[in-house]
Amino acid sequence: MAEFVTHEVRPAASGEMIDHCLLGYDDRFLRRKVIGTVGGRRLLVNLARTTSLDHGDAFVLEGGGLVGVRAAPEPLYAVTGDLLRLAWHIGNRHTPCQIEPERLVIQRDPVIGHMLSHLGATLREIEEPFSPEGGAYGHGRTHAHEHGATTHAH
Repeated sequence: MAEFVTHEVRPAASGEMIDHCLLGYDDRFLRRKVIGTVGGRRLLVNLARTTSLDHGDAFVLEGGGLVGVRAAPEPLYAVTGDLLRLAWHIGNRHTPCQIEPERLVIQRDPVIGHMLSHLGATLREIEEPFSPEGGAYGHGRTHAHEHGATTHAH
């Protein structure tokens, strides 16, 4: 049984957090799930629709209080080389990508890694929190293919 229940997320929340949870990128895409907090509590997340959470968001608890969301370290590649060309190939495969001035960061995937190496990229295995760019309209998951009010298949 969960200790806390939430039906609401507060984006980029500020205020005093009673606890927080560490969630990887894939785990920050949810609708209904019991998750554990760093403090050892259990939280039933029961949202109206599937939601993509960002580092810094918070769950609003029934009865008050906030549980913060933090991006957990996970296995990634730091990609360097011709970043514009490499970013194009990564995006063309709908691969989530964190774009930084000196590197691109993607989840470890041996097939994508091989392709990037073949294109001249240097890959370094890292373990860090992952916060890729949102979709084409600045929010959501890049692989969801949701474009505003309409959805279409590729």
